[in-house]
Amino acid sequence: MVAPIGTLAGVAAAFAYVGAVDPNEPGHYPVCPLLRFTGVYCPGCGGLRSAHAFVHGDLATALGANALAVLGYGLFAVLMTVWLIRAVRGAPMRLAITPAWGWALAAVLALFTLVRNLPFGSALAP
Repeated sequence: MVAPIGTLAGVAAAFAYVGAVDPNEPGHYPVCPLLRFTGVYCPGCGGLRSAHAFVHGDLATALGANALAVLGYGLFAVLMTVWLIRAVRGAPMRLAITPAWGWALAAVLALFTLVRNLPFGSALAP
């Protein structure tokens, strides 16, 4: 039970910090180096603003800042729930990521990055 509860506590502390320290105010967090030097939004751009809005219950703003991050929050919640249930039952948690899943994730990230940087995908830009 220590590993899943420790992971959940760490993520909750990170979300609490981002919820308390507004990333919309300049000077609190570093700027994305890819955005700063190239003007290209990476898959994580807007992630802190998304987490801040999510913590404050503003799902529309969270989706507008980084829709992929919000999807990640949901996936994390499902995985944590499964991990906690398995830990209570005494069953080990096994998460096998095959190369196909790794390539699929890389493709989703690349496609999200490409689309959010094109004019027709401006709704995905933070």
